[in-house]
Amino acid sequence: MIEMIFLFSLALIWIVFAVVQDLRKREVANWLNFSLIVFALGFRFFYSLFSLNGFGFFYQGLLGLLIFLLLGNLLYYSKVFAGGDAKLMIALGTVLPFSQSFLTNLKFFSVFFILFLFVGAAYSLAGSMVLSLRNFQKFKKEFSNQIKKNKKFIIPVLLSAIVLMALGFLEILFLFIGVLVFILPYLYVYAKAVDESCMIKKVKTSELTEGDWLYKNVRVGRNIIKASWDGLRKEDISQLKKKHKFVLIRMGIPFSPAFLISFLILVYLWKTNLWGFLF
Repeated sequence: MIEMIFLFSLALIWIVFAVVQDLRKREVANWLNFSLIVFALGFRFFYSLFSLNGFGFFYQGLLGLLIFLLLGNLLYYSKVFAGGDAKLMIALGTVLPFSQSFLTNLKFFSVFFILFLFVGAAYSLAGSMVLSLRNFQKFKKEFSNQIKKNKKFIIPVLLSAIVLMALGFLEILFLFIGVLVFILPYLYVYAKAVDESCMIKKVKTSELTEGDWLYKNVRVGRNIIKASWDGLRKEDISQLKKKHKFVLIRMGIPFSPAFLISFLILVYLWKTNLWGFLF
């Protein structure tokens, strides 16, 4: 029990630091994520060294790291996560294995990931709504533009949704599927409108940091610095500073608070023994 309280406390402190840094600088530093891995695995190793149960506690931490390494990279390369968020997810893999049983830990990972999906979706929706209200005039104009721009995609989807909803008179499942299909194009347009109207910022090249996302490709002499998911490298920033005073970058919604909320809910489920109720 004491070892789990220590790991909970360790992760909570690190996540809070990540949230503060993310909100202030719109990034989570590598040293913060990597140090959590070192501290968590270091604690697991020395605890196991003096434990009568052997090194199972340490090995479960390594397995958690491996699983969350795969998960973090999957989310990063599928462009769901930015680099800092993926590394924070990976680091939590060293903390979350609470049991000597691998199957029990897999269940715990599943609970955390499902919690994270729901919390992340709600958090992203709330954050985007705040941004759209703050920039309502720009958002309204961009939303209208996106509707016109994606008309060829939206109309067939809406027609398909209407057909599915009509089939709902025969089978209720079709009604639910039809409603979902009807909403999807508007969610897509909404997300694009928020992105284009609220997430693009003009910044001085002297203020650029490694990992910032260019809004679009920028020509620097004969070279072109491409807008990529990996973000700007140090050499890219150096080149931009020589030729440009300002560039457009794409901002992201700080996502680390979703980790904090999900982790706190997970701890609550474990502390109140609702974890035992779920499994």
